[in-house]
Amino acid sequence: MTLQSMTGFARVEGTSGRTRWAWELRSVNGKGLDLRLRLPPGLEALEADIRRLAGEAFSRGNLQIGLTTSVSEAQVEAVVNEGALAAVLALRDRLAGTIDPAPLKLDTLLSVRGIVDFREAEESEAETQARDRDIRAGLAEAIRRLADMRRKEGTALADVLLGQVARIEALTAAVEADPSRSVAAIAERLATQVATLMQGATALDRDRLHQEVALLATKADLREEIDRLKSHVRAARELIAEGGPIGRKLDFLAQEFNRESNTICSKSNAAAVTAAGIELKVVIDQFREQVQNLE
Repeated sequence: MTLQSMTGFARVEGTSGRTRWAWELRSVNGKGLDLRLRLPPGLEALEADIRRLAGEAFSRGNLQIGLTTSVSEAQVEAVVNEGALAAVLALRDRLAGTIDPAPLKLDTLLSVRGIVDFREAEESEAETQARDRDIRAGLAEAIRRLADMRRKEGTALADVLLGQVARIEALTAAVEADPSRSVAAIAERLATQVATLMQGATALDRDRLHQEVALLATKADLREEIDRLKSHVRAARELIAEGGPIGRKLDFLAQEFNRESNTICSKSNAAAVTAAGIELKVVIDQFREQVQNLE
């Protein structure tokens, strides 16, 4: 599976009958899958389809999904008020012996208020079904395009993350190979520090001396931190290769990377190791910042 970024944009528009419609989807980072919908009046029934399709395509991200519609050509139809027309004709017949019995003309009827009303023609049921079908197809296409864009962004992020993991591995190797970690260097440093402890101590307890030496030896040893960093590097590469929604897992690894780099800096007794530890922290911060964009 490929990685997905949580950022993306997609727009799909089309025409169905007299209706022109457009879907617009925007996606940004989020802890979960949060949908914010904006639908025209009368099309609220689409919400169920939106949530189903988005849930199938994405697991995380704040998505803004909007639909706009407009009628390109308004069609007007004449509606005859049959009751009013019948009343006018009945009145003519009743007054036939009193007024001019000339036949009623169309323009005369049109001038009578309430006989004929002009209004925008309503879509037939078949036209409405075709429109809704086209709009749903447009939604599916917009979600597909958004997913494609998020995957492209995810592929680019994978390259960046792998480069940062490689840099973390190189810095870990530099710490491991630093001359200050050699047995001779550690022994010399311990001897110097023990001699310092002995100076001015007229009655230094032997047990206390052993405790101090053990503490110094522990601080000088970075083996555990180096091994854990190597293990985290392997885990990060495996996750990136596996793909899918791994953002949370990589974020946890970033925290573990940071914990080990902090310990290395606190234990360091050599300028080179301290410098490598500080650079480790910088690269790990960059790694974690990029991870926040992953699904």
